[in-house]
Parts: sequence; structure tokens; C-alpha cells
Amino acid sequence: MKFFERPFSKKKLTELTPDLAAEIRRSFEDSAADEEHFPSTIDPRIYHVKVILDWLGDIGGGRVLDVGCGKGRFARLVKERHPAATVVAMDLAVSMLGYADANLARAAGSMLDLPFAAGSFDGAYATESLEHAVDIERAVGEICRVVKAGGRIVVIDKNAAHWGKLKTPQWEKWFHDEELKKLLRRHCSHVESKPISYWEDVEPDGLFLAWLAVR
Repeated sequence: MKFFERPFSKKKLTELTPDLAAEIRRSFEDSAADEEHFPSTIDPRIYHVKVILDWLGDIGGGRVLDVGCGKGRFARLVKERHPAATVVAMDLAVSMLGYADANLARAAGSMLDLPFAAGSFDGAYATESLEHAVDIERAVGEICRVVKAGGRIVVIDKNAAHWGKLKTPQWEKWFHDEELKKLLRRHCSHVESKPISYWEDVEPDGLFLAWLAVR
């Protein structure tokens, strides 16, 4: 299969009109019933989980935000690791939140207008959710806004250099490494990235990148 690059900063194929926003919301509301493609649990050994937990570090009784949590599968594991912490699972689709564990704080909202005060979290992460934001610059700014100075941020998403490898909805965007770093650097004191695989002992194929930042 031939891959091609589609840098989001150079060519926007979609704009977030009210109709498109409604379509995205409806898509995820309807998808909540699809456990095969939108599972409510995840294997804790998957390297994505380790990357998030390692970068967040010891958050003690702090507050962590899962941005675009889906059914809260990552949030559940963060809460298990840090039982004294408040882990907020936030998603656009209310039907997705219905599957999240009761020991999570749940909130419905858009990542373009996060319903939280500035600096109200010690850390935040977005796992394959930023790709659905359409207005990527605004979404990154919002994630950084709600994290306090010195707090940690993780974004795990797909590499635009591999665009075409998977079937995607027409609004989805993948990211080039340096482009997303540039957006994070506008708000963060430190930004780094690395290619990751689903399993720690498997060489990354370049599809997934993890961006790690300190606010």
C-alpha cells in the first residue's frame, strides 16, 4: 500500500463546521455499542499504558485528565496505579462515558473547549483522540491550558508519514513529529517524542508516536 503525507498545518481538508461537529459527536455516540472496535478494557501490558504511567510519574493525590477517554480504559489503569488521585475521564460522547468505571470522575465535553479551569490538573494525556479534534492547534492549546506549570502531558497518536495505512473517517488527521512538537512548544517548557509500538519488546514500525511534554 502506498503511503502519502498530509501535513495538517499546510492543508486542511476539513473545517469544523456545526454540521461536521454534530457528525463527529453522533459517530461516537453510536459507536459506544461497538465493543469490538471501541473496547472498554485494554491489556495493561500494552506499551501505550507504560508510556503514560511512566511520564506522569508519581502523582500522589493529584488530578489527571484523560482527554477523549472513550470508555475510560486507560483512565481505569491510571486510577489503579494512583488510587489516591482524582482521574477525570472526559469524552465528547455521553454514551461512551456510561462504560467508564464508577471510581473515575466523568465529564462530557469537547477538547476544543475543555470544561475545566486553567491549571487545574497535574497531568493530562490524549491517546488516539487528538486526531479527531479537527482544529488541532486549539485542542493542543486547551490541553496545555488546563495543566499547571510543571505538569506533564502525553499525546499518543498516529504518524502522518504513514497516512493511508488504516481506514479513517474523513475528518481524522494524523501528525508529523515536528509539527506537533511545535504546537506543544508554544505552551510547554520541554517537549520530546519517540516512536512506540504496542509492545515494549517489538520494534516500532513508525505508525505510532508519543509526544511527551512538561508544562
